[in-house]
Amino acid sequence: MKYNSSLVTVYITNYNYQDYLEEAFTSLVNQTYNSIEIIIIDDGSTDNSINIIKRLSKKHENIQTIFQKNKGLNKTNNVAIKKARGKYIMRLDADDILEPKAIEKMVKVLDENDNIGLVFPDYYLMDENGFKFSAHKRYNFDTDVLLFDRPAHGACTMIRISFLKAVNGYDEDFTCQDGYEIWLKFITHYQVKNINEPLFYYRQHSSNLTKNETKILSTRAAINKKSVQTKNINIESILILPIRNDKKYLKVIAGESILEKKINVVLLAEIPKKIIITSSSKDIKEFVQKRYKDESKIIFIERSEVLERKTTPLSETINFIQKQIDVNYNAIQIISPDFPFIESYSIDDALNTMFLFGSDSIISVREDNHMFFQHHGKGMEPILNQNKFTKLERDTLFKSVGGISAVKKEAFDLSNEIITGRVGHLMVEEKASIELNNQYGLDLATNIFTNEQ
Repeated sequence: MKYNSSLVTVYITNYNYQDYLEEAFTSLVNQTYNSIEIIIIDDGSTDNSINIIKRLSKKHENIQTIFQKNKGLNKTNNVAIKKARGKYIMRLDADDILEPKAIEKMVKVLDENDNIGLVFPDYYLMDENGFKFSAHKRYNFDTDVLLFDRPAHGACTMIRISFLKAVNGYDEDFTCQDGYEIWLKFITHYQVKNINEPLFYYRQHSSNLTKNETKILSTRAAINKKSVQTKNINIESILILPIRNDKKYLKVIAGESILEKKINVVLLAEIPKKIIITSSSKDIKEFVQKRYKDESKIIFIERSEVLERKTTPLSETINFIQKQIDVNYNAIQIISPDFPFIESYSIDDALNTMFLFGSDSIISVREDNHMFFQHHGKGMEPILNQNKFTKLERDTLFKSVGGISAVKKEAFDLSNEIITGRVGHLMVEEKASIELNNQYGLDLATNIFTNEQ
């Protein structure tokens, strides 16, 4: 076997993955690339992992084993960096599997271009029994990607270790989303590249951290907030809460009206300088001015019934409001009152995300994995290859939910559109997609608010 000069450190992180650990290790030692240093880090397992690791450590000539109390992912990543002797480094999760040529192909990319900081491949999805059920293929980053707001996978991404040390490694303030945090650092300073070929198997099972949606999204928001502060990005926004003349918003649920619940969440957002509530309803005007008379951030602006019509673009309300206020701002945010379960961190994160990635506007969404069909006269046919084994990133569907949108003032003034220019996206939790657009949604929200009291 030909010897390759660039030493690669691959570290396997393990916590109670005794059922998968050996398979991951075997996929690593069977690589076609032979200049590999292996570090196995057990993060305080309570199953039989330790005995398995001790046995596996005898099967490779260049291996280190580390047994530590539970430190979490980012601290463990930094432990690996300190111990690594390789030119490049990659994490292999103990429940994932590498294709035999994975290391060889990623090393080739980094060896051929000294400006590339990290490279990541496409991947297969498999279940907990190892059954491969789909392949996920990203865009070609050389030709198709201008907005870098969809990060590489945290594991099985190969990184130039000198660059990783230059950005001070992983931020230990965060316990998950290591791939996202490093991604933000690298797209700022270095080139990134994708290999448009599945080179590892990502296992989906009940123990995956990626199932904990609230933790993932709130951590991502915290990473964005810190990155905005580090980069000294100036965001000054106004937040507009447009309320139609509808009695449902004054309906009391679990001690507060729907409108009051919404306003209270909006008030917790840190970025907006002013919160502008606008409606033609005299009752809503009276409620806001009485209940929030001491809130200096809140302004009530009465608008006409014409501006409230569903056929009237919301941009006309924005133009109307801009003429009524005397505030310096560079972003406009619209929050719909019909999505009662949006968290305040998501309101701030929409703005942070828009400015971090350089988009002109942003909308809150959820990825929709349902099958969609079109009727072509002869019957129903699936669209966008959703029934195919290989899933292309370009065919991913997103549904606008959560009722958050934002636009940079300059972009809005130029286009007179809220969703304009380069459009970014903000992922929100599943509960945030509940909408008060019918009686079912209202009843569901009532039950949730009542049970959470």
